Amino acid sequence: EVQLVESGGGLVQAGGSLRLSCATSGFTFDDYQVGWFRQVPGKERVGFVCMNNDDGSAHYADSVKGRFTISSDKAKNTVYLQMNNLKPEDTAVYYCATRVRTYYYTFFAHEYDYWGQGTQVTVSS
Repeated sequence: EVQLVESGGGLVQAGGSLRLSCATSGFTFDDYQVGWFRQVPGKERVGFVCMNNDDGSAHYADSVKGRFTISSDKAKNTVYLQMNNLKPEDTAVYYCATRVRTYYYTFFAHEYDYWGQGTQVTVSS
């Protein structure tokens, strides 16, 4: 029932920008949190932002703070991730995930219930 579909990944040069989209369906948008995660081969999936869908409040990891911005279009049930000043270290498969909204933010993958298929972001130097 719950579905998330990422899009917008691609190849970009260091210092460039990219915007990812996460189209969601099958749940009441405002009752959930959405997080963005990234994963490189051989590494654990790492969360770097978590947003409360109802008011757009969010918490960012230091690795992306000031460069990445999460937002949403409630009419479309779509979450966006604007990525600026991209670095080669940002290269990864990017995933969006969702869970029922709780009083705290979390970057732990196991606390999220539903996942998109991922979209590749490659930053060249």
